[in-house]
Amino acid sequence: MKLHWQILIAIVLAVILGLFFPTSFVIRSTSIEGATKLAIPGTVIEHIHPLLNETFRSSGEFFKALQEHLPSQEFLTYKKDFYRIAYHNPLVDSVAWLGTLFLRLLKMLIIPLIFSSMISGITNIRSGENLGRILFKTFAYYVLTSLIAILTGLFFVNLLKPGQNIDASMMTQIDVHSFVEKQKGIKEIILEIVPQNIFQAIVENQMLSIIFFAILFGFFVTKVSGDSRKILSNFFSAVFEVMMKITMFVIRFTPIGVFAIIVKLIADQEHPEQLVSSLGLYMLSVIMALAFHFFVSLPVLTRLLAKVNPFRHLKNMATPLLTAFSTSSSGATLPLTMEAVENKSGVSNKISSFTLPLGATINMDGTALYECVAAIFIAQAYGLDLDISQQFVIVITALLASIGAAAIPMAGLVMITVILSAAGLPLEGVGLILAVDRILDMFRTATNVWSDTNAAVIIAKSEGEMLKL
Repeated sequence: MKLHWQILIAIVLAVILGLFFPTSFVIRSTSIEGATKLAIPGTVIEHIHPLLNETFRSSGEFFKALQEHLPSQEFLTYKKDFYRIAYHNPLVDSVAWLGTLFLRLLKMLIIPLIFSSMISGITNIRSGENLGRILFKTFAYYVLTSLIAILTGLFFVNLLKPGQNIDASMMTQIDVHSFVEKQKGIKEIILEIVPQNIFQAIVENQMLSIIFFAILFGFFVTKVSGDSRKILSNFFSAVFEVMMKITMFVIRFTPIGVFAIIVKLIADQEHPEQLVSSLGLYMLSVIMALAFHFFVSLPVLTRLLAKVNPFRHLKNMATPLLTAFSTSSSGATLPLTMEAVENKSGVSNKISSFTLPLGATINMDGTALYECVAAIFIAQAYGLDLDISQQFVIVITALLASIGAAAIPMAGLVMITVILSAAGLPLEGVGLILAVDRILDMFRTATNVWSDTNAAVIIAKSEGEMLKL
């Protein structure tokens, strides 16, 4: 059975299992012991004794009860710790660790794979003129597709107006300042591209810094004398080959990892039927806009610019797309994306090793689209009628914010605060979209990865490569 069918079956089984074994929350005597180990003060623990052995069917119910028994400051300080010690789902716990292990394996590959592949790819490009041309094409494609995605989202959210009749009770109480503190300005993002210490950047997973240094290092490898250039070029090519072998080994475990991730996600969902009914139109707006961009805009661009069959390419990308959907991380999916683009669609390593790591870091079509829809939705929910100039601010800010979004799950929530601030919208509105964000994150990540793979195909074709499409 082909790998993408194995992944699809794993997703279906995980959804079924997650629905039949939902997570509950119970404070037991062992939970009290756990609270002590987490250094929660005894005076705080005393407040929750009346909740001992009481079962709560959702985290919402549990937090509501917790809030009634704890002073507000203690509740905000220790609610995450109490969530951990009261979490009760033995069956899901017994498999969820496999999902964590799978993600750790993928993340383990990212930096050595990006570093070796980019340097190897740049040394194969040879001349600085060729590198500059490919870099320009890559950036032009990413800006164009992100702009198309945002305008698509703008059209659908204005057409369906999902926020007009939203139930204010769906507002989730969150600490908005925690998101605001994580947001970065454009100047800060540009400064962080240049690392003060490349080893620190590697340790802290600062992908823009790593990519910048890899481009710089690869470019100057081509400028040194014959022997040095040959040794360095062969070394990084060899490292890249080894990393791809490890990647192929990890790929074999994808169905198990995907199953473990999805089963926990579904089991932890609070009242999925209520979410669909209350926030259904918002979800529909995002999913319809993403589907249009995924199945219409990007394939049309690929057909026009690369003159290849985009749906044959889509079939080739089944494994990385399903993995991106499951993990909600374009960065974690990168090793699988590179393998599929090179081995199935026939893009050369010099193109894929340059465009895909860059795309996983700065090309966020799905995220940009989502941020635009979410901002307009929040404005509608608060009864604010945005004029053309305000919507234009949202479009431009979403384009810039998507470049700074990290390739990790729920990075878009951090970036949405940038857009809300720029448009003068209430930051508390993030609480409206939090309930369904993790589900929508899966759809937009798959869109991000699909756009990256189309970039590789279009740029490879523009460089005269013969593809398997």
